[in-house]
Amino acid sequence: MAELVAILRGLKSTDALAIMNALVHAGVRTIEVPLNSPNPLKSIEVMARNAPDDVKIGAGTVLRPQDVKSVADAGGRLIVAPNMDVNVICAAKEHGLEVLPGVATPTEAFVALNAGADGLKLFPAHVVGQAGLAAMRAVLPASVRVFAVGGVGPEDFGSWIASGASGFGIGSYIFKPGDTPDFVGKRAALAIKALNVTGGVAL
Repeated sequence: MAELVAILRGLKSTDALAIMNALVHAGVRTIEVPLNSPNPLKSIEVMARNAPDDVKIGAGTVLRPQDVKSVADAGGRLIVAPNMDVNVICAAKEHGLEVLPGVATPTEAFVALNAGADGLKLFPAHVVGQAGLAAMRAVLPASVRVFAVGGVGPEDFGSWIASGASGFGIGSYIFKPGDTPDFVGKRAALAIKALNVTGGVAL
């Protein structure tokens, strides 16, 4: 089943709880706060402290191993990066966190998996393309989860899944700074509906 990760780039910590509640109500079960957002660790802490047990809160744009400990200390359970850095992957595993490094080539993908990555973030997905993903899928282990992130929207879910995507990271379609919780919840619900139509499920 395909998975959906809500990416909240630019989220303010004062809005974190309300936005999280709207996403959870819509059915989202994985939420990522990029570290280049305002006070991201506070947002992660607030959401992790209040999230239901089946909701995973994590950090994105994690570029340094030392940031992994900060995310873990804040209660985060997921590390997502735009690049493939073995040191970040190893730090995540040392702290018991799930890690999805960014890859764009088979070489990066296999280095990441050999370092202990739990899955892969295909980024930027719209540049690699569905044909590129399908070619990578031909050589990757079938059990490896690959999330398409960057330039992918609900209208594309079906064709990306057919090309081998296991899930999606969705940012501005669901959330932009200044959006109200009600708006975010409605957009998330639309994304989840599109995912379910294609046979996926929001996790």
